[in-house]
Amino acid sequence: MATVAFLGLGVMGYPMAGFLAKAGHRLRVYNRTASRAQQWLGDYPGAAFATPAEAASGAELVFACVGNDNDLRQVVTGEQGAFAGMGAGSLFVDHTTASADVARELAEVGAERGIAFIDAPVSGGQAGAEKGALTIMVGGAESDYQRAQPYLDCYARATNRLGPVGSGQLCKMVNQICIAGLVQGLAEGLHFARAAGLDAEQVVEVISKGAAQSWQMENRYKTMLAGEYEHGFAVDWMRKDLAIVLNEAQRNGALLPVTALVDQFYSEVQALGGGRWDTSSLFARLTHMRPFDDSDH
Repeated sequence: MATVAFLGLGVMGYPMAGFLAKAGHRLRVYNRTASRAQQWLGDYPGAAFATPAEAASGAELVFACVGNDNDLRQVVTGEQGAFAGMGAGSLFVDHTTASADVARELAEVGAERGIAFIDAPVSGGQAGAEKGALTIMVGGAESDYQRAQPYLDCYARATNRLGPVGSGQLCKMVNQICIAGLVQGLAEGLHFARAAGLDAEQVVEVISKGAAQSWQMENRYKTMLAGEYEHGFAVDWMRKDLAIVLNEAQRNGALLPVTALVDQFYSEVQALGGGRWDTSSLFARLTHMRPFDDSDH
């Protein structure tokens, strides 16, 4: 069993670090809000530290799952950052959904210190993290990926290396592009079903057995029809991810008209006060927060 550090104990990092601890690894954790780290210690064995550098000291691998590029830089660089505490030959595994640029940037900084770096964003949401069933997309050297894989397997159902550093983040961008289009299509389909006087749940029961089936349909249609959005992946975070996607597309020349449009729709959900709602709240935008009843048909 290894000594490992985990930086960031949010809705994703908390259970991920927990799975590493349950596997028998010696966990050293850091969270910006210290009370969260103390809560984690009430559930799992380990030790909490006041800075990323202290948590990373003596760790063979350091994992991070924070909010965005700037959050990642803050926990990695500087006198109190993880790199300051990591020794040559150690490995940094970043689970943050961030830009490919920051992954390459930090990989270069780490290389100067003899620290390896892989970007490993995840898909599967809070439920996937809590079940230990995440999908992990990795960018980095094959040897670094092989070194990390036994640890990733503690909370993943699938891991894949896509190429050099930054490739994991690029793959996650593809993931978010596809999700954005699927959720908007599902929202419009359910909206149309109700407007046409159909039983929307019955419609889904039928079409989910055919080519229209998707994870979003199976896992979100009931809460969408009930107008329940206090769960899942927040709109604010999706807009952060789509901003990364659209910025990358400007540089690589990819045409993403639907993604750009859905991003605008999410801004309207934010204007409705739904920044913390699940991404399936695109349906709320169409129904203006008003459920259909017989008088609507």
